[in-house]
Amino acid sequence: MALPTGRTATEAVSPTPARIPLGFLVPIVLGTLLNALNSSMIAVALLSIQKAFDAGAEVIWLVSGLYLATAVAQPTMGRLADAFGARRIFCTGLVLVLVSAAAAPFAPTLGWLIAARVVLGIGTSAAYPAGMSMIRLWATAHPGDGATPTGGLGAISAASQAAVALGPPLGGVLVQFADWRAIFWVNVPLTLAAMVMALIWLPADDPARRGTVTLRELDLPGMALFTGELCGLMLFLLSLPDHPRWWALAAFVLLTAALIRRELRAHRPFVDLRMIAHNRPLAATYVRCMATYVVFYSITYALPQWLQQGRGLSESQSGLMMLPVAVLGIVTTMWATRLVDRGLRLVLIIGSGALCLGSGALALFGSGVPIWQVLAIAAVLGLPNGFNSLGNQTLMYRTAPAEQIGTASGLLRTSQYIGANLASALVGIAVGTQADDSGLHLLAAVITGISLVLLLNAVTTRHLRDAADHG
Repeated sequence: MALPTGRTATEAVSPTPARIPLGFLVPIVLGTLLNALNSSMIAVALLSIQKAFDAGAEVIWLVSGLYLATAVAQPTMGRLADAFGARRIFCTGLVLVLVSAAAAPFAPTLGWLIAARVVLGIGTSAAYPAGMSMIRLWATAHPGDGATPTGGLGAISAASQAAVALGPPLGGVLVQFADWRAIFWVNVPLTLAAMVMALIWLPADDPARRGTVTLRELDLPGMALFTGELCGLMLFLLSLPDHPRWWALAAFVLLTAALIRRELRAHRPFVDLRMIAHNRPLAATYVRCMATYVVFYSITYALPQWLQQGRGLSESQSGLMMLPVAVLGIVTTMWATRLVDRGLRLVLIIGSGALCLGSGALALFGSGVPIWQVLAIAAVLGLPNGFNSLGNQTLMYRTAPAEQIGTASGLLRTSQYIGANLASALVGIAVGTQADDSGLHLLAAVITGISLVLLLNAVTTRHLRDAADHG
């Protein structure tokens, strides 16, 4: 067959793959890291906030409130991005972040501060599903020139991992040299920068996508049931082991049953159980993501508390001890980006295996352990972050229906923050109000068991190979 005029055989067979423009990618990356940054900065500020408001264990709702809001808002924002246009929803989320971050430092009570964190969680939920939708649209617009989104997915994953891991060091410095209010103020310049770049560089939405979404299509009853279900579960878990709230467990079971019945009958369900049930690789990805982040956030929250209370370090010192997690999270994401096209199974096996080693090493911690050993184990814990995050994110991208990528991306983040909620409850049970060695060892045993299950799944699951073959 004759080649088109002016093209060589090599060019016809192996076109140069198109790369996502930097100006397109930077605002998306900056927007997506806001959620991860705010989810982890609070870890080293909890004690200061607790003292400032003369609060008790209820301060943990600063963590859980943002996660609950994020778990609900992520798929909602994804659906809105699919319906109204991704850039429009992306910028709307940034406005909510800006308002809540500016208002939070003036909160008169802990309740108002928790409310500000909830709004912050809703605002930061828009960037990831909207960004994934824009990346999918970009890749669809370049079907003939070998366009690949791997670099974009890797950049988002690296930014999120870096933000989560850099949150404690940054938060520690801000709290040490300013006060807890600074962890909210830092959002203002980042949000303004992302907004300006989005308006300049991100392509305008297709006018045809300016549809209307009714309240029925948003499935407000489904959102309410999902929120109540998670609240019931958290209230029960946080009451363990001393005074179990059995009524909260009963509420969780009843609301879960009601949610399943509602979502199977809803025309546009909040949690698309049919899509998940008919797509087993996608469902497995959500479960794997949730379990991975139970381990990751357990480490993120427990280790700084243990360093402050068990070793007597300051907020800034305990935050800086988490720096190896951040650095290696970035490095390993770059490495995983190069490996992911060779096979998702390999990426997830490496990530799960390293997670087993790091989690098991926590059992060696004691109040007398040298600082260099703490840094070494923190470095080991940083190794799996990039592999697990990029592996799960890429698998979701490859297995989700193209027309529902925004919604599917939102549900991936929902599974992540369900894992984060479970992690905060697990830390509360194991560590309690005083982070001592025995609590840390109990936590290490639990998350090591979860990590071993993840490794076994990565080794034996067939759909990892199938997804890689069809990537």
